[in-house]
Amino acid sequence: MKLFNHLRNLNGTTTHRILRNRFHPLFNNTKFFSDAPFPQQPTTSHVKPPSPPSSLNRNELAKFAAIAESWWDSEGPFKPLHVMNPTRLAFIRSALCRHFKKDPYSAKPLEGLKIVDVGCGGGILSEPLARMGATVTGVDAVEKNIKIARLHADLDPTTSTIEFCCTTAEKLVEEGRKFDAVMALEVIEHVANPSEFCKSLAALTIPDGATVISTINRSMRAYATAIVAAEYILRWLPMGTHEWSSFLTPEELVLILQRAGINVEEMAGFAYNPMTGRWSLSDDISVNFIAMGTKTNNTE
Repeated sequence: MKLFNHLRNLNGTTTHRILRNRFHPLFNNTKFFSDAPFPQQPTTSHVKPPSPPSSLNRNELAKFAAIAESWWDSEGPFKPLHVMNPTRLAFIRSALCRHFKKDPYSAKPLEGLKIVDVGCGGGILSEPLARMGATVTGVDAVEKNIKIARLHADLDPTTSTIEFCCTTAEKLVEEGRKFDAVMALEVIEHVANPSEFCKSLAALTIPDGATVISTINRSMRAYATAIVAAEYILRWLPMGTHEWSSFLTPEELVLILQRAGINVEEMAGFAYNPMTGRWSLSDDISVNFIAMGTKTNNTE
């Protein structure tokens, strides 16, 4: 029987609950990615501790810097994200309101929450989060993205309060920043080291806080649709935007997060309807999917 059975036994609501014990078989005697310990370096009292490994991928940063001016062009290279954004936000609002015991139908359902949007790009996720009442920090390693995000957010008093910073998750960790919820949507497939990146996301999350990640499954269907069709046939995205080998399966993402101290509690797929041109939440996680996990209280 296939390990996840494609999550067909999940609750069929838009929240797509996942019981954590479904993943327990993955954690027994499993080695994964860069789990081998780093060689211990001799230290003395006057030696500065090394900075955490960087998850930056310079080639990926260059790709997004080249199209930074197009972030708010709904018909440009970021059109797929604009179209998907309402569905991503529906999952986030539902999952966070349930976890933090807030009313998802209120005018500002995320009021009182501090949220960081890691890899915020031009701010297309940061802005609606702020409109839902959250105190938002948006960070991106590409300076051009941050400039675009600031300019656009300043057009609306509600979003002008967003703190945009050209920095990385690792640097925020060094600064001791903490957030109720950490977002990293369509980012992890572009970093150099997913394991280290997730450790940084966990370090930014308060105990019992939430971490939300969305990405693309490393499946043949994803290769056919997210790369061949989206980049080379339909030209929704610039060619070379994604590399199939950099995608993670849901099983792999759950393992990485678990080892970083984040327990995945909810997961959903995104289904595209070519007739309507819209996305919806689905139990099908074979291509695009999103997961929400909570940080264990004993994780530092």
